[in-house]
Amino acid sequence: MPISLRCLLAASVSVCALVPGAHAQSPAPTLVPDIVVTATRSPQAISRAGSAISVISGEDIAKESPKSVAEVLRRVPGVSVSETGGPGGTTSVRIRGAEARHTLVLIDGVRVNDPSAGAGEFDFANLEAVDIERIEVLRGPQSALYGSDALGGVINIITRKGTRPRASIGAEGGSYGTKAGRAAVSGSSGPVNYAFSATGFDTAGFSRYGYRIGRIERLQAWPLEADSARRLGATGRVGIALSPDAELEVGGYASYNGAQYDAAFGTAPDTPSQSQQRLFEGHTRLTVDTFDRILRNTFLISGSRTNRHYRDVSYFGLPLAPSWLNSGYEGDRVSGEYQGDLKLGTFGLLTFGAKIERERFLTTARDVLPFASPWRETNDASRDTRSVYALHQFSLFENLHLSFGGRLDAIEGGDRFGTWRATAAYEIPQTGTTLRASLGTGAKAPSLFQLYDPLYGTPGLEPERSIGADIGLDQRLIDDRLVLSATFFANRFRDLIDFSFSPADCPPGHPYGCYLNVARARTSGVELSAEAEIVPSLLRAKAVYTHTDAFDLITHLRLARRPQDEGRLGLVITPAAGLSIEPSVVFVGKRFSSTGEKNELAPYARLDVYADYKLDDTLSLYVRAENLTDARYQDIYNYGTAGRSFYAGLRATW
Repeated sequence: MPISLRCLLAASVSVCALVPGAHAQSPAPTLVPDIVVTATRSPQAISRAGSAISVISGEDIAKESPKSVAEVLRRVPGVSVSETGGPGGTTSVRIRGAEARHTLVLIDGVRVNDPSAGAGEFDFANLEAVDIERIEVLRGPQSALYGSDALGGVINIITRKGTRPRASIGAEGGSYGTKAGRAAVSGSSGPVNYAFSATGFDTAGFSRYGYRIGRIERLQAWPLEADSARRLGATGRVGIALSPDAELEVGGYASYNGAQYDAAFGTAPDTPSQSQQRLFEGHTRLTVDTFDRILRNTFLISGSRTNRHYRDVSYFGLPLAPSWLNSGYEGDRVSGEYQGDLKLGTFGLLTFGAKIERERFLTTARDVLPFASPWRETNDASRDTRSVYALHQFSLFENLHLSFGGRLDAIEGGDRFGTWRATAAYEIPQTGTTLRASLGTGAKAPSLFQLYDPLYGTPGLEPERSIGADIGLDQRLIDDRLVLSATFFANRFRDLIDFSFSPADCPPGHPYGCYLNVARARTSGVELSAEAEIVPSLLRAKAVYTHTDAFDLITHLRLARRPQDEGRLGLVITPAAGLSIEPSVVFVGKRFSSTGEKNELAPYARLDVYADYKLDDTLSLYVRAENLTDARYQDIYNYGTAGRSFYAGLRATW
């Protein structure tokens, strides 16, 4: 029988305990909770959510090792991942054809998108494989719940919270000089629960530019240099039950990503450039139940900081003349939020709240070559955003579950925007069927860089806006041995911010171009998933597939880096007690790496195999083979990807 996690949660972080009985939407990992939190900001049965939401278990994340947490997102329908030349390179995640900046990323319910990034996007190269309980992926516009950035969807990384005593340690090594290790401990004692973890990853890597790309390697006068990467991560959570009706939690997350990279332009694109990125997140959450637990009050104070430094080297002309620029980017976010969850009896649940948030970014630069200059400040700007929101959930006729919500965001020195959202889910227990639908709007405020950069910024930009809808069916058959899911979606985007290279289109004082609200786009498609227990206790199969049409409505050309077709097929084979073998094939169809349907990338299929053998109750030995067929492919034009590679590790849990 499947196993599920029943989560008791305040606000957006859960305390989970294993209980029998499962109900899950696609994709279905080994451990899938029947209670999720991201879809409604409060604990909700996934079958009642109405939204398209997928869950990736901590076990599935661990199978990818610390090399690439973002790689597991390929298991989710509607999600596309592009990595710039291997581990440590810039990694973008798009949901349902939206831009990477339209993916809102949360860690334990705290927003961590980078205020100093050009468009405020999150770089998944900074996401470390700490002790993650699960990742919830909510697809479709969600600004009515989460405000700016959530036009495409929300990814919530939920770290482990201490319950019973547990400790683990592991180490692995493999191809490209890769070494990795991790350790975690969690538990509880009286009113206190705790969880701490740390990870480390180091690889000699390969050249990000041109590796295993024949047309580039044949023209090289000298071998391409390898680009290494080193990452560290840590997380901690401590909870204190102040009384039967009150709990205080303090938590945080930190990561470091140091990587060599290639400029990939100029006369000699293979360059000795380097980057260092640090991400910090911290929060304090107080949850208090009042009025005989009719009203749950959650007070959250949180902050995050992204700190990035680059040594950017390029070569131009013949003979080669180097250009060397050092630059720094610092983005801070501090917020305070109140959320109330009011039980209305037969009238459902009313969730309401208010939030104030301050964002700030600071950038600096210094020329080294061809002429040295002192450090100079290039940007320093901040803004406040005040928000109020409400969501009403209720059920009719027992099996029909509805929700209606809205939000108002007021930005200092900018526009106010309102967003709304409605969902419906209808359960038919006799046939194991769930019908669901959602309709909502999204909005994204212009980034601080787009507004205030002295060279390219345009004060007065309007928020980007979207409207999106989906309708889906989840079906369980043969005593839950077969689970099917299908979702059809469509989105429209307007007032998208794009860069114009024409000074004539820009306000005075922009000789090099500027940002403008000039773009419109539409996306639509279908998301399919299936999980089947083919031979009980021996063979299971999991499959996901997404078809996406994503077009620029101005040029009527396909949007860049959106595969029209992609998917994954995996098997779980358990031929003997303690042994699990999981082959999988990832398929990505034709797409264009650059706007205007330029730099077309060929389709590819990659075969990976993961095997795990439990030596005893404590020790497990695992091996992982990636790209067994040695397929040559590119996620981004001119950037290489790993060839056939092998990794092995030992894990102890007690």
